[in-house]
Amino acid sequence: MTEFGLIDTIRRMFAAIPRNGFDGIGDDCTALPLGDGSSLVFTTDLLAENIHFLRSATSPRELGGKALAVNLSDVAAMGARPVATLLSLAIPRDLPDGWIEAFMEGYRTLSEQHAVGLVGGDTTASDSGLVINVTAIGRVADRCIKRRSDALPGDLIAVGGPLGESGAGLQDILAGRCDTPLARIHRNPQPQVEEGIWLGRRPEVHAMMDISDGIASDLRHILDRSGVGAQIDIESIPTSVAVETAVSGGEDYKLLFTFAAEAADTLARDYATRFDEGFHVIGRITPGDRLEWLLDGVPRQVDWQGFRHY
Repeated sequence: MTEFGLIDTIRRMFAAIPRNGFDGIGDDCTALPLGDGSSLVFTTDLLAENIHFLRSATSPRELGGKALAVNLSDVAAMGARPVATLLSLAIPRDLPDGWIEAFMEGYRTLSEQHAVGLVGGDTTASDSGLVINVTAIGRVADRCIKRRSDALPGDLIAVGGPLGESGAGLQDILAGRCDTPLARIHRNPQPQVEEGIWLGRRPEVHAMMDISDGIASDLRHILDRSGVGAQIDIESIPTSVAVETAVSGGEDYKLLFTFAAEAADTLARDYATRFDEGFHVIGRITPGDRLEWLLDGVPRQVDWQGFRHY
């Protein structure tokens, strides 16, 4: 069963059970309206040793920061400001003295940077490697929530920064080159928290999510939820590595969003003024349900897939 297939199966199994005000499955976070024009958003992410990280190639401080960063990225993708987290750890017995303390220091440093409190969690022993689970909570005005289901035909598609560096960094790590600049990028993702909050306040921005599995997979979430297609200009993809790595490598944790084409100049100018660096337009939302990759305006037959969890 694929990841998408498993999620669809779970969604059907629980469809008849009341959600008690929460959104259903399908976005980076689920939202709970508070009744005052704002909502809390909740997300959770699991990192398992030898699946999501190699302990031998990652310092505990880096891993602590990364475990938090990937969750803050989900909150930002909803247009929300992160406010609190819960952390659970399944700890193997072979961790050296001081390892957990260094991990928590990395977690604390990023928490302090974004003023996000750690308010609970759990610990247990593990006989099969280190397992990390983080739940992140954010708060957002209802009018600012960005969902995957709101892309419209004619929207432009943009990404918040260069793609593929993390995927190339993982290739370096797997080849034993753990000290390259790209390997360090892979181990130290930088969630676009302020960018997500800012984009959430812009009504011309319609759909948004973060890039965790590569746009070859992640863009399809927006297309499926919105009932639309897309054309991607291969030459416009911002990358310094191979294009296939850029679209398939994953773990970039940049924002992927769609916005009204008529607002392109204003949005680009305001964004660049606020963040010094601009976003990158890579394509357009189309009617239908096809995802096309264009080179010199001509559709190309490619078999690019993002990260597969199973």
